[in-house]
Parts: sequence; structure tokens; C-alpha cells
Amino acid sequence: MAISAQQVNDLRTRTGAGLMDCKKALVETNGDMDAAAEILRKKGAATRDKKAGRAASEGIVQSYIHTGGKVGVLVEVNCESDFVAKNEAFQAFAKQIAMHIAAAAPRFIKREEVPAEEVEKEKEIVAAQMEGKPAAAIEKIVQGKMEKFYGEICLLEQPFVINPDQKINDLITETITKTGENIVISRFVRFQIGA
Repeated sequence: MAISAQQVNDLRTRTGAGLMDCKKALVETNGDMDAAAEILRKKGAATRDKKAGRAASEGIVQSYIHTGGKVGVLVEVNCESDFVAKNEAFQAFAKQIAMHIAAAAPRFIKREEVPAEEVEKEKEIVAAQMEGKPAAAIEKIVQGKMEKFYGEICLLEQPFVINPDQKINDLITETITKTGENIVISRFVRFQIGA
């Protein structure tokens, strides 16, 4: 099947991947746009894993003050080079992260940061709510509720407010693919009047 330049361009716009990667993915999937996008997402995740060990010592501190001045966010987003840190696309990404934090109010960046006492307390609460059900069922329910719990309080696991079909972790992977550099959200602080 012949792959048109328009198909390649459409997939590139959708995924942010390189032209040759898009063409190869479309050839591999006989022009199936969704399957090609999935291949590129998997490739992006592999790229992210390769780059994870690289030092991300450059970057920016991005701010966002929500309309009305009631909520404000500062977030540090790191990359590997000053060149990428000054890139408009990287800065737009950092702004989106700051806006997301303002809207979704995460408390931690990743689940490993959640204190063990808080995790145990949450598990106890969920298990107590399931009293009387079979032990195997309780275990599965607790596991599912904990995934939901992490998805509410951990930035990387939250659905992106602009595109709820995509998690913040996926957005970072996509940006790593576009920039070719390791990207890390190091820290953030969210201020809200009265909170």
C-alpha cells in the first residue's frame, strides 16, 4: 500500500514524531493511523526509558496565576540543554503543566513520594468499606481503589486537563520524543487563597 505525504504529515501532527518514523509506522500498519500512533507511543516510551538516566540539569521555572488571582503555581521543569529550555514548544509544555497543576491540584509528583502511612491509611479505609466481601474480592477492589487514589493525587498519573484521554506521564513521553531530551518535572508548589 502506498503511503501519501499527507498521511505522514497527519500522523506527525498528531504524534510529534519524526517524518521517517511516521512513514515507517504507517507502512508497518498498512496506513492504519491509530495503529501507527500506538506504535509511535510505544517507541516514545522506549525512548523515554533510554533517556531517563541522562542528567536533566537545564530547564525553566514556569509560573501560572489563574484568572482572578486566587490560584498560583510555580513548577520546575528540567531538560538536558539550554537550547531546549529556550525552545517555545518546551516552554509551552511547561506552561501547560503549570496550568494543569492549578486546575487538578496534585499533591505529589509520583506515587513513590506519597508517605507510607498515608498509603496504609487509605488501604485500611477502603478495606473497611468492603467488609463482608470475600478476601480475594477485597484485595482486587483495594488495588483498583488505590490506583484511583494515586491518579487523583499524583501529577504523573493524573489525566491531562486539556486532553483527559492522555495522562501527564504520556504528555511528558510525547515531549521527550519531540525534543529528543530527557524531561523531568522536579518540583512544584501550588498556592490557593484560603487553603
